[in-house]
Amino acid sequence: MAEKQAFPWAPGVATGIGSMPGDNPMEAARTIAGELPDLPHLAELPGRGPGADITGRAAALLVDIPVELAGPRGWRIAERPGRDLRRASSMLSADLDAMEETLDGYAGPLKIQLAGPWTLATTLEQPHSLNPALADPGLVADLASSLAEGVAAHVAEVAKRIPRAKLLVQFDEPALPAVLHGAVPTPSGLSRVRVVEDEVARERLRTVLAATHSYTAVHCCGHDIPFGIIMSAGADGISFDPGQLRKQDLDGFAEAAEAGLGMLIGALPTTGPRDSAQTGRSGRDERERPVPADTARIVRDLWRKMDLPSAQCAPQVVITPACGLAVASPKQARDALRWCREAAQVLPEMMGELG
Repeated sequence: MAEKQAFPWAPGVATGIGSMPGDNPMEAARTIAGELPDLPHLAELPGRGPGADITGRAAALLVDIPVELAGPRGWRIAERPGRDLRRASSMLSADLDAMEETLDGYAGPLKIQLAGPWTLATTLEQPHSLNPALADPGLVADLASSLAEGVAAHVAEVAKRIPRAKLLVQFDEPALPAVLHGAVPTPSGLSRVRVVEDEVARERLRTVLAATHSYTAVHCCGHDIPFGIIMSAGADGISFDPGQLRKQDLDGFAEAAEAGLGMLIGALPTTGPRDSAQTGRSGRDERERPVPADTARIVRDLWRKMDLPSAQCAPQVVITPACGLAVASPKQARDALRWCREAAQVLPEMMGELG
């Protein structure tokens, strides 16, 4: 197995996707630091409202492309910076302050997240039109360049605040499959934005990934994950929900794993652990109380199904929730992170038994 890059994490660790419940940055930062001591992440709190959402948060980093709220529709490109942009920047700064205080003296891998260029282009409106920025190829190129510049500054700011951390930058691209399949609707809903060619998708993504000068991962938690495009764009890792993989996705997953990409596997459903069934002596299904090892087995079974080397799994895989935890209660979020950590701790021994 070719190793693309040394993994910034130790074997048997877990992390979160990004979003957390509530509106208190310090509370979220302390929960993350307490439950994910080996790979914490910067908390996102979309429950605070516009500016803390996936689009507003990334748009606040854009250089020379201001944005503003477009009412209930979301965000659009603006003529000049205004209070909406200042609010988004202020909330991001508050999150960084909380992380800096909580992780004072921390030395180890640290993950930060924000929307990737294609999801941003899909969710931002053009300045004088209801059409998404995605419909204007020139504007998409400008957005990718602007985001790359903003991300570089953001990474430098995080590195200054937590100087001993090794940064992992995750780009959230839930819209990428729709972009590639021509499934993004126009404002009327009567037609679709034209398909983006694979090479264009790859180049825009590469522009932003390369700007970080850090270990990078792309998070895509739906169907039809474009493993090949993400890998060839230069990502070091891929974050995905194994429950969303279809038969046609498995070869892409195996190819990325064999190439040595880090695998952030969302083995815990955001609804929580599921009961496992067994047939009892009565012949009826009996429900067993789930344990973190059940979550580790999801990773083990996927790895074994694709006949991947068992010794590589624990070093290469990070266990995560399937998606963000914004709609969970604070207790549910804390429990989910703890569950993932305990599942990850079981994984090395479990894979060792296979070897």
